[in-house]
Amino acid sequence: MTKVVALMSMSLDGYVADLEDGVDEVFDWYFSGDVDVPTSDPNFTFHVSPASAEYLRALKNDVGAMLTGRRTSDRAGAWGGHHPFGGPAFVLTHEEPEVPLPADSTVYFVTDGLESAVAQAKAAAGDKFVGMHGADTIRQCLEAGLLDEIRVDLVPLLLGSGIRLFDRLESAPLTLGNPTVVEGVGVTHLSYPVLKG
Repeated sequence: MTKVVALMSMSLDGYVADLEDGVDEVFDWYFSGDVDVPTSDPNFTFHVSPASAEYLRALKNDVGAMLTGRRTSDRAGAWGGHHPFGGPAFVLTHEEPEVPLPADSTVYFVTDGLESAVAQAKAAAGDKFVGMHGADTIRQCLEAGLLDEIRVDLVPLLLGSGIRLFDRLESAPLTLGNPTVVEGVGVTHLSYPVLKG
């Protein structure tokens, strides 16, 4: 069965972006080492510690499709039509953007709801998993019982305010399974299974 896995960088006090939607501080770990991990975008390469490089390489190999919210997609410019992990990306939105993407784009806008977006991403992922970005989309998926795992790249940073990853979680308290931990430089990679039933 294809898993749906949340993938987010987060400050120690629970924020994924600052009040202006800036993410630079929580993504600093992408450039905290001397091991290059290329993406499918020739203009973007991670420069991380050896442990984070191993983590990112495995992640890139395991992700078959991405699912994200509209705000995240807009902030990233819809990745120019191609997500850096290389597979198709599905964007949950109420309406498609007016700015067209390139003809060979692998970014698809889904306007008929969360369940449809998850189903389309799972079908595209095949025997790999669906990676998910976006705090609100992750929260919706978790509330709907559609999320299988939460991977948090925890950075040693206190933002103090901004956009929280698990804000307004109606199903709280929610107990997760024991984490898998990978210690990088400037980041600790935590993977928690979502317990069902």
